[in-house]
Amino acid sequence: MLVEDEAPIRDLLRFALEQQDYGVVEAGSVAQARLAIAEHRPDLILLDWMLPQVSGVDLARELKAAPTTADLPIIMLTARGAEEDKVKGLNLGCDDFITKPFSTAELLARIQAVLRRVTPGGADEIIRIGDLLIQLAAQRVSVAQQPVHLGPTEYRLLLFLAGHPERVYSREQLLDRVWGQNVYVEERTVDVHIRRVRKALAAFDRDGWVQTVRGSGYRFSPDPAR
Repeated sequence: MLVEDEAPIRDLLRFALEQQDYGVVEAGSVAQARLAIAEHRPDLILLDWMLPQVSGVDLARELKAAPTTADLPIIMLTARGAEEDKVKGLNLGCDDFITKPFSTAELLARIQAVLRRVTPGGADEIIRIGDLLIQLAAQRVSVAQQPVHLGPTEYRLLLFLAGHPERVYSREQLLDRVWGQNVYVEERTVDVHIRRVRKALAAFDRDGWVQTVRGSGYRFSPDPAR
């Protein structure tokens, strides 16, 4: 995710990142970033220090304080090169700090270094339940080696449920764990995305693995008798 209020800089950085096969989600303000993070949880955030109304520093502090986003890696982009500013950014929990102007080669190298540090278990970490396979680093889902096409929110929802099989979660709990505690959406939003997950799995006759527990919430279980 790229959070930068100056459109020419966003365009330049987006082009450089897409040339390296990164998917880029853009935001021009903290308000836009909050909404985008809720819908497209990023692997890494490039965050400008100086943003209108609410600063990048304030957003970084907010993200690091929330349990659902505390582990999101952040690289601060700033024209402030003073040592005390770098220390402030790093003390907030930011993973790196790069001063403008910078070369795209340097930025790409820093992104790769941060992603190597924060990707748990490397590119091979997977969740496997029966013939369902979730590749965490690649964010790919397959059944019997055939790809399952999911949107970002549906992917996170399936990942959370499959990562905690046989456990029942209420809609409120799923909102907190998947969408985040600082995101205000209605509980019925969970139902909409559950239906989308089931629709994607239905092509493989696996939609019954995402189960409704009447009066309680939802559970992931490969046991059709549950």
